[in-house]
Amino acid sequence: MAIAPVTTQSTQIAKAQQTLSGNYETFLRLLTTQMQNQDPLEPMDATKFTEQLVSYSQVEQQIATNTSLNSLISLTKSAAGANAVNYLGKTALTAGPVSSLAAGEASWRYTLPRDAASIQINVTDANGRVIRSTTGDASVGMHDFTWNGASANGTQLPDGPYTLSIVARLADGTNVPGTITGVGQVNEIDMSGIEPLVTIGSRKLNLSDIIGLKN
Repeated sequence: MAIAPVTTQSTQIAKAQQTLSGNYETFLRLLTTQMQNQDPLEPMDATKFTEQLVSYSQVEQQIATNTSLNSLISLTKSAAGANAVNYLGKTALTAGPVSSLAAGEASWRYTLPRDAASIQINVTDANGRVIRSTTGDASVGMHDFTWNGASANGTQLPDGPYTLSIVARLADGTNVPGTITGVGQVNEIDMSGIEPLVTIGSRKLNLSDIIGLKN
C-alpha cells in the first residue's frame, strides 16, 4: 500500500481537525437547544447523545494519533536522509547480481561456500543475452570481479545495467552454489520520497538495497 507524502498527510489532518471542530460545535448547540426545549414529562433519551459524544471523542483521538504518526514519519525521514548523505562517494555492495557499467567499468562480488574445481563467469545484458564469458577464482570465500565493458568480440558496450552469473562445479560435476552482489559508487542521493533513493551508476535504488560498503 502506497504511503502519502508527509505534506499531503499534514493537509488531510488539518482539514479533518477543522471539520471535526465545526461539526462538534454544531452538535453541542443542537444538544443544548433540544435539552432546553424538551418536554419535562417525556425527556429525551440521553443514551444516543452519549454514544455520539463517545464517537466524536474516538475520532478526535484518531486524528491526534495520525498527527503523532505524521511527526514520527517526518523525524524518521530526516534521520534516514542524514544517514544517506554518509554514503555519498562510497563504494557500496548492493543486493542482487545486477551492477552498472559506467565509464567502461562494472564490478561485482561473488562468494563461494567451498573450493570449486572450476568456475565460469557470465555477463548478460538487459535482454538476458550472454555477452561475455570468462573464468574466475574458484577458491572458497569472497572474490571481486571487474568487467571492462567489452563483449566477446571486443566491442565496447554502452553504459547501463548488466547481470553477473556464475557456474561453479566440483571435480565430479556437482554444482557449488554461490552468492553475487553488485558493486558501485554512490554518486547521488534523492530524499524527496519516504525512503531515500541512491544513484549508483545508471541505477536508482532504495537505501535499504545497500547491504554493505567496501574500501
